[in-house]
Amino acid sequence: MIRVNDLEKSFGEFKALNGLSLHVDKGAVYGLIGPNGSGKTTLIKHLTGVMKPDKGSCEINGMPVYDNIDVKLMTGYVPDELYFFGNYSLKAMRSYLKALYPAWSDERYRTMLADFGLNENGRISRFSKGMQKQSAFLLALCTRPDVMILDEPIDGLDPIMRKKVWGYLLGDVADRQMTVLISSHNLRELEGICDCVGILSQGKLLFEGRLDELKGKAKDMSLEELFFYEMGGEL
Repeated sequence: MIRVNDLEKSFGEFKALNGLSLHVDKGAVYGLIGPNGSGKTTLIKHLTGVMKPDKGSCEINGMPVYDNIDVKLMTGYVPDELYFFGNYSLKAMRSYLKALYPAWSDERYRTMLADFGLNENGRISRFSKGMQKQSAFLLALCTRPDVMILDEPIDGLDPIMRKKVWGYLLGDVADRQMTVLISSHNLRELEGICDCVGILSQGKLLFEGRLDELKGKAKDMSLEELFFYEMGGEL
């Protein structure tokens, strides 16, 4: 579903992505793990069509991502740094996105709105950080995407809301074979969510495979300990 081949991106003398290749199967939940500066956000900006590769390719469902409206209409995205139109409420965003996304679900919107306890008439920009993150998930999931890309998704969410969000995401994976890519530093959270992982460092993947394969290297290690092991650290 997601395929990246020999992707390169430089900013001046700094090479953010250095021949990066990865693949994510349809219906998989893929955890992208790496320290700050490893290239996670740059990769995500390619997967969401914000950046054009210097070299290599970035495809979703066999189609190039950059400057491709069809791919963007099948992709949901919740960024680390949220942005909403200044005066827009959830109700206004619903109208805006419903006109853009053919698969938009009003039934899902009503269900999540009630479940999250959000005021659809209040300005999203005046919501708390946690409520803004809830709003971002609500809006993204209501577009019924084939692919969901999440950058540090649980920041600002309390444990109860995290459980609800993961429930909706994994429900769509089970029901519709939605593909999910999660970039996160919260390794313990990913350990219970992802079935595949990629460990990223200096613009390259050090490891890509099933989570049980990674853990098989050291049966008694946590995912966090395995991360530092793969990065060449001392345990």
